[in-house]
Amino acid sequence: MFPTEASLSGVEPLMQKIHGEIRRVDASILSAVRQQSNSGTKAKEDLADATRAVEELSYKIQEIKSKAEQSEAMVQEICRDIKKLDFAKKNITTTITALHRLTMLVSAVEQLQVMASKRQYKEAAAQLEAVNQLCNHFEAYRDVPKIMELREKLNNIKQVLKSHVFSDFSSLGTGKETEETNLLQQLSDSCLVVDALESSVREELVNNFCSRELTSYEQIFEGAELAKLDKTERRYAWIKRRIRTNEEIWKIFPASWHVPYRLCIQFCKKTRKQVESILVNMKEKPEVATLLLALQRTVEFEKELEKKFGGDVPTSDVGDDIEEIGTWENNSQNISKIRKKYEKKFAAGQESGENEKTGNKDLSAPGAGFNFRGIISSCFEPHLTPYIELEEKTLMERLEKVVLEETWDIEDGSQNNVLHSSTQLFSDIKKSLKRCSVLTKNQTLFNLFKVFQRVLKAYATKLFLKLPKGGTGIVAAATGMDGQIKVSDRDERVICYIVNSAEYCHKTSGELAEKVSEIIDPHYAEGVDMSEVQDEFSAVITKSLVTLVLGIETKFDNEMLAMTRVPWGTLDSVGDQSGYVNGINTILSGSIPVLGNLLTPVYFQFFLDKLASSLGPRFYANIFRCKQLSETGAQQMLLDTQAMKTILLEIPSLARQTSTAASYSKFVSREMSRAEALLKVILSPIDSVADTYRALFPEGTPMEFQRILELKGLKKADQQSILDDFNKHGPGLTQPSVSAVMRQPVPTTPAPPMAITNQATAAGFIANSEDVLTRAAALGRGAATTGFKKFIALTEAAKDRKDGPLRRLFNA
Repeated sequence: MFPTEASLSGVEPLMQKIHGEIRRVDASILSAVRQQSNSGTKAKEDLADATRAVEELSYKIQEIKSKAEQSEAMVQEICRDIKKLDFAKKNITTTITALHRLTMLVSAVEQLQVMASKRQYKEAAAQLEAVNQLCNHFEAYRDVPKIMELREKLNNIKQVLKSHVFSDFSSLGTGKETEETNLLQQLSDSCLVVDALESSVREELVNNFCSRELTSYEQIFEGAELAKLDKTERRYAWIKRRIRTNEEIWKIFPASWHVPYRLCIQFCKKTRKQVESILVNMKEKPEVATLLLALQRTVEFEKELEKKFGGDVPTSDVGDDIEEIGTWENNSQNISKIRKKYEKKFAAGQESGENEKTGNKDLSAPGAGFNFRGIISSCFEPHLTPYIELEEKTLMERLEKVVLEETWDIEDGSQNNVLHSSTQLFSDIKKSLKRCSVLTKNQTLFNLFKVFQRVLKAYATKLFLKLPKGGTGIVAAATGMDGQIKVSDRDERVICYIVNSAEYCHKTSGELAEKVSEIIDPHYAEGVDMSEVQDEFSAVITKSLVTLVLGIETKFDNEMLAMTRVPWGTLDSVGDQSGYVNGINTILSGSIPVLGNLLTPVYFQFFLDKLASSLGPRFYANIFRCKQLSETGAQQMLLDTQAMKTILLEIPSLARQTSTAASYSKFVSREMSRAEALLKVILSPIDSVADTYRALFPEGTPMEFQRILELKGLKKADQQSILDDFNKHGPGLTQPSVSAVMRQPVPTTPAPPMAITNQATAAGFIANSEDVLTRAAALGRGAATTGFKKFIALTEAAKDRKDGPLRRLFNA
């Protein structure tokens, strides 16, 4: 601020300026302090004024309250006499009303007594209603002696009315109603009196009337002549005739009493008791026809009652639903059937609604109505064993007949390729189910379902027995079947028909179980299961496809034998594919189109997979059956192997089923690549054969390697040094496993539950035959890309060879 000495001359003016500013601030502070002092004094004065105002207000409030209390006391003093007068008026009015009503009650009781004595029911009913209302007014005075006297008198009059009504109703049905013309009108009027009495009187009257009506029924049908099962229909004819005859007479009862409805309930209970007694006391089993006729008439009668008194509730058409089981129709036909079905149900529902609006409300049961279904027919349930036995006998006889008449052929133009016996069997089962579902839906239907299971299992057994017997080859070794299966072209078609029929039965039996579970009583629905039956048909499908594979495999026996008889050690040149390959091609070309046309894609793919898994290992094992292979012979066999692979890959196109071609091609390539790798080991030079074998067969065995040396034509002495070197370095190389590099997943074809497992090869001519069998059956084994590259690297000497086929195979 003062950087130089000369600038110090400005210090004095600055000091003066600062002192002036200090004086100005002091004056401002002093003024503010004075102003604050004056404000505090004024605030105290304002607070004192407010306190005084509050005190004045409190005084005025107390004064007003005091004046209000004085005014209230004055008003109470003035109105005291008015209240007394008001209470007096109210009591006098109540007394006058009570006396007036008491007078009315006394008079009404007197009049009611006169009407009761003269049986004037119509007037007495109205008078009784009035008396009951008056009595309700005196409910609070019931301990008053006069009221007690009147109530006792009224009860006596009610008893008199009740006795008169019951006495008059006892003459109903005796013929007096035709002699006395006014009797029905008198009884109709008496019903009005009963409605005016307690509800228990009405219940007692209706029960007495129903019991009296059914007395003659009990007397008639308890006799020895009519107390028989074959007379059951006459019981229902009796009650229907009784209701029809007395319909006009029973109109005397109010509709709300539901007299015909209650009469039918008592009739059903008594009938059930009598029928049950007849069934229990029968010394011999009843005839099935008689038993079923009685049950059928009983069920029909229950349905009539349900329709008459249950509001005509529409029921589902079980017959149409059962007919849908096992249908093989196109979509347009199914849509048409569904449309007609629901149009029918809709029309039935509309008709039911109209009936409820127009006519049946007066006959409908109280509340939801009584369930007449099973009220009588359920007593037949424990005694229907003969019926089930007859159904089982009939179905078994029909099964034997349709199987005996089965031609095991399908007519030209058939869409399903299903045997007639299978469709006929399910037709018979549906008829049996219809018959039983009409009669009962309880234990008997469940027992019949068990019969269906046994019949279907028996049919599965017959299909199983129809298959050709015996077997040989790789699949036979895995399944434990002995002998050969020689099948003709017709046998192959029959096997396909059996597969299709078993598939149809598998599907339809599931539909049958679903439909029975919908029909049967829910208590038994959980036990309705066709899984065991479906397993039986699945086993038939699997067995059939295995038999088909074995039959085709057996046809290859001559060709495989011809392969071993070819002089592989003395061939001069490599030519076209050998004759045995042409033979195999001819066999497949004759069978595959037919099988592809008859089998569904799922089962055809299953068949192809099993055929490839059988033929591939068998061809591999057959190479070891051959004698010495020269280099030219090995080249020719390698060419045949490629031809075999091509033939197998063309099978889907032969059958016109290309949907499974991709997965099947991988499967065939994997199976045949082992034979190719084996032949390439045989073609490798002597000095590198061990390394080539280890590269292409990391899991190879010394026994198999020794057999390869024998195929190459080496003498025992020459073999020993190579074997020693092979054993010294071990059977496998240290590089990654060939099978691990090339192993492809097995194509997962949807197949029957019981698929074939543990495929085995037939190589008993090798010292360690079990090892070869295991290797031949292994799915997922094949030559790897790295293995081929290693093989080419180890056989550089082969480049000097000019013969085409071998060079082309090496460069593949």
